Amino acid sequence: MAEQPGSRRWTPRRVAAVVAAALVGTAVGLGGFTVAYSEAPSYLGTDPQTCVNCHVMQPQYEAWQKGSHSEVAKCTDCHLPHGSVIEKYLVKAEDGYLHTTAFTTGNYPANIEIRDRSLEVVNGACLSCHAAVTSQMNTDPITGDTISCARCHAGVGHDD
Repeated sequence: MAEQPGSRRWTPRRVAAVVAAALVGTAVGLGGFTVAYSEAPSYLGTDPQTCVNCHVMQPQYEAWQKGSHSEVAKCTDCHLPHGSVIEKYLVKAEDGYLHTTAFTTGNYPANIEIRDRSLEVVNGACLSCHAAVTSQMNTDPITGDTISCARCHAGVGHDD
């Protein structure tokens, strides 16, 4: 029997094209939903309100609002490096990935604590903003290591 003009057979190539289109469509749809639902574009800015998009950060945000730094520094001023824009967004991407993973999986501690890498960034921000005061006392005279500001000022920034 002859094939009718205009009819199409399901060839392996055609099946693969339909499957590929469905997969791409699904990925784009899920990606778009995720970006919108997570308010991802807000994380490119510096608004402190962004930090409470994730409800587990509410206590830190409220403590910052009550602290002495709320009038002079945003979250990004302390939690991102003061170097290049590239360095800032690399740290922001790393932290964002870790926060997203923890929030999505529910695998975050009840008492949120700063990671060593993030503490280095915060310490650098302290030293940068307070250089006039800290320049003579930010290095251990015996080891030559940079002294962590949080060693004595752990509550500063969040609930001074």
